[in-house]
This record gives sequence, C-alpha cells and structure tokens, in this order.
Amino acid sequence: MENGTSTTTRKWNFKENEKLVSVSEHTVRSVLNKLSSCIDPDDTRPVIPLGHGDPSAFSCFRTTPIAEDAISDAVRSAKFNGYSSTVGILPARSAVAEYLSQDLPYKLSPDDIYLTSGCGQAIEVLLNALARPNANILLPTPGFPYYEVWAGFTQIEMRHFNLLPEKEWEVDLNEVESLADENTVAMVIINPGNPCGNVYTEQHLKKVAEMARKLGILVISDEVYAHLTFGSKPFVPMGIFGSVAPVVTLGSISKRWIVPGWRLGWLVTNDPNGILKEHGVIDSILGYLNITCDPATFIQGAIPQILQKTKDVFFSKIVNMLREDADIVYDRIKDIPCITCPSKPEGSMFVMVKLHLNLLKDIEDDLDFCFKLAKEESLMILPGVAVGLKNWLRITFACEPSCLEDGFQRLNAFYQRHAKKH
Repeated sequence: MENGTSTTTRKWNFKENEKLVSVSEHTVRSVLNKLSSCIDPDDTRPVIPLGHGDPSAFSCFRTTPIAEDAISDAVRSAKFNGYSSTVGILPARSAVAEYLSQDLPYKLSPDDIYLTSGCGQAIEVLLNALARPNANILLPTPGFPYYEVWAGFTQIEMRHFNLLPEKEWEVDLNEVESLADENTVAMVIINPGNPCGNVYTEQHLKKVAEMARKLGILVISDEVYAHLTFGSKPFVPMGIFGSVAPVVTLGSISKRWIVPGWRLGWLVTNDPNGILKEHGVIDSILGYLNITCDPATFIQGAIPQILQKTKDVFFSKIVNMLREDADIVYDRIKDIPCITCPSKPEGSMFVMVKLHLNLLKDIEDDLDFCFKLAKEESLMILPGVAVGLKNWLRITFACEPSCLEDGFQRLNAFYQRHAKKH
C-alpha cells in the first residue's frame, strides 16, 4: 500500500515486448542458460561446456601476447579515449582492409570496411539495412539463429534452404532457386560452417555466386571462423566472387584470436562493380550505423598491431589444437550408438550429429536429451533445434583434450543409462 492505493489494482500502461520474448526463446544463449539451470548443484564434478563456441576459458586456447600488448599499448597511449567515427577509426579500417585483401584478387579500400561490436552487430546492421516491406531473405538450415532473430525484428520474411549432410553440408542450390522471388534480397552462407564444421570449396562458392547473380540477390558470407580449417580444404573467402555478385562479408577477431569478449567485428562490402552503392544499400548501412553504438575505441586502436604483428606460429598452434580435438570427437562419436556424424568436421569449432531416438527410452526429443544430460552428467551440449535442425545435436570440440575425453565418457554413461534394451 502507498498513499492508500493498492499496487495490485492500479492499471499500469507498460508490458513485456512479446516479439522480443518470442524471437529470443531459441537463441543459442537462451538455450544454454536453460541448460545451465538444469545442472545438479549436488554434482561435485566440473561442468563440461560442449555447447558454445568460446574456448577462451581453457588455458591452452589463450590469445597471443601480441594482442594483449596491443590492447595495453592502445589504452596507455591515451589516443583512443574519445568517440569513434560512425564507421570506425581510419587506422583500424585500413588495417582490416589490408588484412582481408591478402586473400582477394583485388584490394579493398578502408571505405569498404565498417567496424562493428562483434560479428553479431554486423548481422544486426545489415539486416536492418536490407529491411523493406515484403522483403524476404534465404537462410540456411541448420544455421546460426541470430539471423532469424534479426529477420524477425525487422520483419523480413525468412525462407530456409537446406544444407545437405550427405554432400558435406553444401548448399542445396536447387532449393535456393525455388525459394527466391522478386522480393528476395539476399542469401546467407556460413563458411567455415557453424554449426556443421564444414568448409566450402572454391567451386561450390562459385556456384553460389552464379546463383545469386541469376536471382539478382547479394550473398551475405559469415566468415567469423575464417582460416580455422584443418582438413583437406583450405578456407576460400566468398569475396573472390564479388565481381560475379555483390558479397557482404561479416567477420571478427573473436574466433581466430580467441577473444570473443573483445567485441570487434566488421562488415565488408566486396563489390567491385558498385552495385550496392547504386542501389542504396551503402546509404542504408551508414544510416543504421548512425543510430547504433560503436565498438570500444581502444579496441579499434589496437587492431593494426593485432592484425599486422600476430605470428603464423600462433595461428598454427590454434589450428593444430582444433585438428586434434576434431579427431578425438569424431572417433568418440563412433563409440556411442545413439549419435552418428555424417562427415568429419574440417573447420570452425563444431560438429553436427544425428540423434537416434529409436535407440533411447524416456527421451522425447533433442531438447529433452540435452536437459536430462545436463542434469544427470553436468555436460552441456546444444540441442539441434536451437540451430534449426530438430533431433540433431551440435557439439563444440574447442577445449582441452582431457575435457573432451571426460565429456564423452559422461555421454556414453548417459546413453547406457537410457538405451533401450533389446
């Protein structure tokens, strides 16, 4: 009671944002938070996190001292305490342009680079820039749910094409063509793949570009895991086909440098023919950047040193550890009958495995499997529904080998406990 009025009878004019609650329900972060709440507090074993792509908690995946020194130098210089420009400070954009141009048949300009607060904000910026009445976008299944979140917010219609597990998760280009119409603005690819651990060949990327040109759409190429490849296929940037169809590349330092908390990403226009500028997309990107926040200026100030001075030995060390981890995971999966892997991961930090419910009792679906696994074994694995593929699982393998071994022992124990008896 206050001033004689009950707060329960007063009418208040505010309420929840139903769209926000709805679209965020199945994001990776939301699902992992729910899994965390299932952990048994009486289980004294350490929680094994095979559900998210952040290996920075493991000492073996620490970033290079060159990056740490670059941050320290930028802060102590007192040159980066002010506001950034809308698109990012020029030295940082120049450094990103130079870094990315090493893999392209043409040189990027700093004007092609827009710095963002991680790759997540780059997705936000681009989908808001592309939003217009009746627009639709083609998204991969499985994929990264942040695209669905922002498509939902911006009211861009989502149309999903399948990735083909029997073809190492290649894009089903026939389905892409059948889904597109005159209101389709873009298609998204993720290479190296999250959540599948696949790496696309140059030949396949060329077919993607040719299809985009045929349909009159741009390609959004999410390359946040660029260069984290350890199989037979090298990383090839989609931007090499920017003269075939406009390509917008999204990336960051988060994964290659193992610093996702530093929140420095980029949106890059690979468009030698100037099609994006001609059709107003560049103005829309600038317009959205004018009303959103910038990455921390001192992080931007450190970028030239980080990109220019990091040694190949650091990158090789990270890739070698991921290769060893991928080998362990692929081998251990074979020991657990209720999961199968269609192809060995060759990039990123993930692998998708099919869950065979017919071999299990008391398990309804992938969500139920993962919630009970977290509760019984303190092991967190992401249910496939969170990335668009029900009754599959996404397993992260970027951690210490001993952690992986322990995790798969727990997974096997869980299977034995829930296996149907024949």
